[in-house]
Amino acid sequence: MLHEIRSRYVMANGVRTHYWESGNNGPAIIAMHGGGAGSSGMAGMGPLLERLGGDARCIAPDSIGGFGLTDPYAPVPYGLMSRVQHTADFIDALCLPKVSLIGNSQGAWAAAQYAIFHPDRVEKLVLISSLTIANSLNIAQRPTEALKALNDYDGTREGMRRILQALIIDPKRITDKLIDDRQAAAMRPGALESFKAFARASAAFRQNPLFALQNDMTRSLPVLVKTIPTIFIWGDSDTFALPETGREIEKRLAESKFYWIAGAGHQAQTDKPDECAKIIRAFLQGAA
Repeated sequence: MLHEIRSRYVMANGVRTHYWESGNNGPAIIAMHGGGAGSSGMAGMGPLLERLGGDARCIAPDSIGGFGLTDPYAPVPYGLMSRVQHTADFIDALCLPKVSLIGNSQGAWAAAQYAIFHPDRVEKLVLISSLTIANSLNIAQRPTEALKALNDYDGTREGMRRILQALIIDPKRITDKLIDDRQAAAMRPGALESFKAFARASAAFRQNPLFALQNDMTRSLPVLVKTIPTIFIWGDSDTFALPETGREIEKRLAESKFYWIAGAGHQAQTDKPDECAKIIRAFLQGAA
């Protein structure tokens, strides 16, 4: 059964924040999308919201940084770390005392970093295919055409199609609606400028030696997965965060179970939503 997804807004510490929601009762799940141009809670996490809404209150915010329908003029002085703070403000604005988090790609890093800063507020973590986490563990990955497609986005609909082809393996999942919705989000007034400012601030954050200590997860993430139940989901056909990268993370985080999804790409939850939802549901309910 697929559940209805609702569009909502909330003021999170002064930022008009858009989010998508399914379900009404049960434990709260925050689902955090990846970082490509035009990404949003719906574009990244919609298939999971449709499938998990019967078990929980599932919430997928559009991040600051020019994503989705959230205020594109919200300041992002610390890039990714600003996203972590926005996540904290968003959870507080919804008056959620404790949550589980699902994050994909950049969203997985932000979810893990939120849990590192607020371990008392997090029940469980699901981290999906994240090159950002790999980088924070000092795991190097060779350049890929998929990464180039994200970095070379030129503001055109065809450029958006190339981004989605880099993230999603199953061509049937790359619908005209998905392309058009992401393109509209990326091209709304202020969004592209905010997206570029977010990227610049994230790069500067990593280059500053003091800020870089916060970005580094070589010590904090192994402790986190021992403290908070955490699983990883990774597509075995991911051309963006390569399976070899995921295998290297798996070696370093022995306490965290990895699920490898056959025939899935970087957005495993889009390529194989039923399989991913089954894994996540079992994990959150204590059966995995």
